[in-house]
Amino acid sequence: MIYQGDSIRVEFVEDGIAELQFAAAGSVNKFDQKTLEEFSQALTELANDKDLRGVIVTSAKPTFIVGADITEFLTLFADVEQTKVWVAKASRVFDQLEDLPVPTVAAVAGFALGGGCEATLACDYRVVDTSAVIGLPEVKLGLIPGFGGTMRLPRIIGPDNALELITTGKNNKPEDALKIGLVDAVVMPEKLRDAALSMVKAAVSGDLDWRAKRQPKLEPLKANDTELTMTFVTAKAMAAAQAGKHYPAPHAAIKAVEDGAKHGREEALNAENAAFVGLTQTDACRAQVGIFMADQLVKGKAKKAGKLATKEIKRAAVLGAGIMGGGIAYQSAYKGVPVVMKDIRQEALDLGMSEASKILGKLVERGRMDHKKMAKVLSSITPTLLDEGVKGVDIVVEAVVENPDVKGKVLAQMESVVDDDTIIVSNTSTISIDRLAKNLKDPSRFCGMHFFNPVHKMPLVEVIRGEKTSDETVAAVVAYATRMGKTAIVVNDCPGFLVNRVLFPYLAGFAGMVDEGVDFAGIDKVMERQFGWPMGPAYLSDVVGIDTADHCTVVMAEGFPSRMPRDTSSAIAKLAAAERFGQKNGKGFYNYGVDKKGRPAKEKAPEVYEMLSIGDKQLDADEIIARCMVPMVNECVRCLEEGIVASAAECDMALLYGLGFPPFRGGPFRYLETVGLDKFIALADKYAHLGEMYQVTDGLRDMAKSGKSYLAG
Repeated sequence: MIYQGDSIRVEFVEDGIAELQFAAAGSVNKFDQKTLEEFSQALTELANDKDLRGVIVTSAKPTFIVGADITEFLTLFADVEQTKVWVAKASRVFDQLEDLPVPTVAAVAGFALGGGCEATLACDYRVVDTSAVIGLPEVKLGLIPGFGGTMRLPRIIGPDNALELITTGKNNKPEDALKIGLVDAVVMPEKLRDAALSMVKAAVSGDLDWRAKRQPKLEPLKANDTELTMTFVTAKAMAAAQAGKHYPAPHAAIKAVEDGAKHGREEALNAENAAFVGLTQTDACRAQVGIFMADQLVKGKAKKAGKLATKEIKRAAVLGAGIMGGGIAYQSAYKGVPVVMKDIRQEALDLGMSEASKILGKLVERGRMDHKKMAKVLSSITPTLLDEGVKGVDIVVEAVVENPDVKGKVLAQMESVVDDDTIIVSNTSTISIDRLAKNLKDPSRFCGMHFFNPVHKMPLVEVIRGEKTSDETVAAVVAYATRMGKTAIVVNDCPGFLVNRVLFPYLAGFAGMVDEGVDFAGIDKVMERQFGWPMGPAYLSDVVGIDTADHCTVVMAEGFPSRMPRDTSSAIAKLAAAERFGQKNGKGFYNYGVDKKGRPAKEKAPEVYEMLSIGDKQLDADEIIARCMVPMVNECVRCLEEGIVASAAECDMALLYGLGFPPFRGGPFRYLETVGLDKFIALADKYAHLGEMYQVTDGLRDMAKSGKSYLAG
């Protein structure tokens, strides 16, 4: 044994050939600070071994190395000087691997991401098996590669390919990686280790010139000034178009590669270090790392629910076969859970099957599915007009019209048909689960399962726990949602639940400005371009449906009469009364049609300006943002204080996945803390005269006084 640590072991496996194996105690290998120290120690031992002739780098796990330990990042990045020292030291460990006086070969199975990919780049050769996935996804955390990736990758595969991979965070399958020269060979999994040994022996014997392979990584980029200029101009234009101004990481990556292009390894690495450290101090980085951490929390809870679930969902039923029901049925069947789709009208069943077929057809068109798989999924959906068709299922998802009386009758009828242990859920967006539960004899097996439209695209499912819902029911439904490929967040019952409850004050804040005569298109422009929402509040209202939004005002007013009273003279109510329902009938705040090329198009509706008496009143961007966002954040705080949602992190993820909250802002609580609690309170107080929605809670004031964080721990 040459070296033995907690996460790394090194030993000779053949004459002069050593195997450096990553073998962490946990489920995966990752570069935490301790592992980096062990890595350096192991490489020092190898460099000093006079019998060494070659090294293969392997993993004892099914996957190679998933990257750096992100759980350490937020604490580490809080101290910029500490970050500078850490990244400079850590990145030089990879130089140790590259500088070993013998040939090195990385043998990669499964994921080699981030730091894992960078470890392979420091080797002379890379052989992967057919399960491998290789990439540098750091931009998705608001960062760039920090262990030499921006320096080595351009010198291995060329600056054009390298910049595309680094600025997009794209993962690569083996065949694609081989095509661009990122790896040197692809083999079947059972041949991986032997292939690595064979390759390192060929290098030792001189059949492969490993020194020539290594040398370009130590030198400036081999490209003339004209080529480099064109490369960087193109890359900058692409980053500006795709990432925009809110995401600094892709732009910083390009600058790091550009600054290091004419220099050797050390100066190029210094350029990368400087760019990396700068990004760690940005709000976008903190937000995106925070998203990763929150996502891990939510996934951990879902995994725990899966283990606690006493009932496995093997067969499902969907009641109501419209677009929503068809989408739910598709998602269940696509993810391997056969589903019965029931309705009382044949034309509705035809619509539901058509919806599923349309989604699958697009996958076939894009080459993501073949016709055989499409047929298999469709055959897993059984349409029926008969109640008896749902007998024997493990779960029934009610997705009929959003009317409490209709839903109540349907739920009661289904309870009399299905087995005693069949779980019953309602896909309602606003109606109280406790209210609906009164229609059932056994409310313990009932809860809400709120999907978002379009079902196949939106990742969130709200699982709504009623007063009498059992833990077993919640666990089984979360497990089912996870199996469907969704992120399930458990919330407690209240009007609007979590997402729609906090969306309403946001839209009400918008409507208040429109009622004052402010241009809705101007508000959309600010909320999209400056705040970062995928669509502004007017456009969102059209997409959701003006009639749906108006209906929600009734539900929310019943639940929160003083804070969210219904105003029949508001912009939303007026448009609904005029039957301007949005995209669904081609007219809302905007008019909808197609452009000359047949693509969907929208334009401001002149008649709406006249109907709502919108003049030329202007508000600056900061006021528009404040009047939309203060009510939303305040309502999020109330939901946390009332126990509607279990944590600030889960609330952040719910709005990211359910509403498209701008990822670079990290969610409502991350946004609140980025603004600063004291500053947010002062901002809210400025608009407190506009109503209760703008008035912060005593709990928020107490948090600010005590200096505590909603996202601590």
